[in-house]
Amino acid sequence: MSKLVTLKQNVEFNHAYNRGKVRISPALVTYAVKSRGKGCRVGVTAGKKLGSAVERNRCRRIIKAAFSSVLPQCGNWDIVFVARFKTKKLKSGDLIPVMVKHLTEAGVIAGDERSNGV
Repeated sequence: MSKLVTLKQNVEFNHAYNRGKVRISPALVTYAVKSRGKGCRVGVTAGKKLGSAVERNRCRRIIKAAFSSVLPQCGNWDIVFVARFKTKKLKSGDLIPVMVKHLTEAGVIAGDERSNGV
C-alpha cells in the first residue's frame, strides 16, 4: 500500500480551489489539479459547520480511509476533499463509490479502472 502524502500549505489548497476541476455531491466536494511533483497528494478539509472537533476529525478519517483504496490508481495529482454534512453519517465503504465517480469524471483515474477501487 502506498503512503498517503498530504497537502500542508495554504497555497497548495488555494491552487486546487482556484485551478482544479470541481465535482460536487451531497456527501463530498472534490477538487483535482494536475501537479508537477511525483505521486498523488491529498488534502482533506472539514468546516466548523459540520459540528464539534470530534465530528470533523471523524469525517477526515472516513475520507482518508476511503481514499486509501483509490490511491494506487492515481497519478501526479493534487486532490482536495471537502467534507459535507452527509459525510459524517456515512462509512468509508459508502464513500468509495462517490469518490471514484468524482475522480473518474475529473480524469484522475481511468474509467475502466473504476471497478478495481470499489
